[in-house]
Amino acid sequence: MFSAIARVFRTPDLRRKLLFTLGIIVIYRIGVFIPTPGVDYGNVQQCLALGNTTGGVYEFVNLFSGGALLQVSIFAMGIMPYITAAIIVQLLRVVIPRFEELHKEGSSGQAKMTQYTRYLTIALGVLQATTLVSLARSGVLFPGCQVPVIPNDSILVILLMILTLTAGTVCIMWMGEMVTEKGIGNGMSMMIFVSIAAGFPASMGSIFRAQGWTIFLAVILIGLVTIGLVVFVEQSQRRVPVQYAKRMVGRRSVGGSSTYIPIKVNMAGVIPVIFASSMLALPSMLVQFNTNDDGTLPGWAMWVSTYLSTTSPLYMAVYVLMVIGFTYFYVSITFNPTEVAENMKKYGGFIPGIRAGKPTADYLQYVLSRITFPGSIYLGLIALTPLLAIVLINADQNFPFGGIAILIMVGVGLETVKQINAQMQQRHYEGLLR
Repeated sequence: MFSAIARVFRTPDLRRKLLFTLGIIVIYRIGVFIPTPGVDYGNVQQCLALGNTTGGVYEFVNLFSGGALLQVSIFAMGIMPYITAAIIVQLLRVVIPRFEELHKEGSSGQAKMTQYTRYLTIALGVLQATTLVSLARSGVLFPGCQVPVIPNDSILVILLMILTLTAGTVCIMWMGEMVTEKGIGNGMSMMIFVSIAAGFPASMGSIFRAQGWTIFLAVILIGLVTIGLVVFVEQSQRRVPVQYAKRMVGRRSVGGSSTYIPIKVNMAGVIPVIFASSMLALPSMLVQFNTNDDGTLPGWAMWVSTYLSTTSPLYMAVYVLMVIGFTYFYVSITFNPTEVAENMKKYGGFIPGIRAGKPTADYLQYVLSRITFPGSIYLGLIALTPLLAIVLINADQNFPFGGIAILIMVGVGLETVKQINAQMQQRHYEGLLR
């Protein structure tokens, strides 16, 4: 392994890209600990020491920001506004014909869609920054903490905080794009990978201190099994064979080649888990904003707190069903069998034994629906892993293996290694590992 790493750094171009990526990561992690203007950093640390932090949707923001949210730092919003904007723009292709036309225009259309994503990121950044400042100002972000996080809550300070938090999101978006352009791997995915990985040592240390060696080793064992399962499924795919007929172009004969359409078992990635978790977190957020003055809860809020808590069987069942449903929904949007069949027909391609046109589209839809089912079950089980660990082995809320975290880390890790391997083969005719 060390010899492979040494060979990577002996390649000048690859070394330059890796060092550039590492430099951006260092800047990003430094920004996580720089407090937003107007925030009392000492009071924030006192509130964090109490351990009472809000859950729900902001657990994901804190996860994707590498803990910056609860530090109320300049990078507190992390990359979540960009992720949300990218998902919205992708979903709008189904609703707005103009977006579908841009998608089909190639690189120029993709550049315009990227620009729309940036504008929407700024708008969502302002919205989420305003919500975060409101939570911190009212004390909902740190329930039970008596010291003020924002000592001076004048209108100018509030506006400065919102502007700073939004600028932090734009800065992270720019750094991610720079990594994609001049570094290794997808910059946005790399930012999320670093954010999640940064929280692993603290989570494992918390489990060890609170639960002891037995639970600590059990968590590591569950993590290794989960990683192995995720790697196996993420690499699994159904290869639909495609044959291209020979045709004459001028005096040359082209075509006659064989290839395949790779249909992954998990085509939806981590998006269905984010959708389901965010939807189920909304009732809990409503409960936090509807607590009575005497600390009691209304009837509906009491029901939500009892039956929609993360350890409730009803919550787990609804969670898995929503993950399965969102998986089918997202796959149907991102993979269009009719469009694939038309492109194959245009270039003289066909699936052996299947006629071109509508029969090909029907066959691809059949294969897609069959392979999406185990993929959706797999996503549901992975998403349920941390909840089951809390119930079965009494692991606390810091359980790091499972759900969104492990899916993103393994996926980004595999993709980055593939890119490094491909660049090594281009330069030395051998991959990362001999």
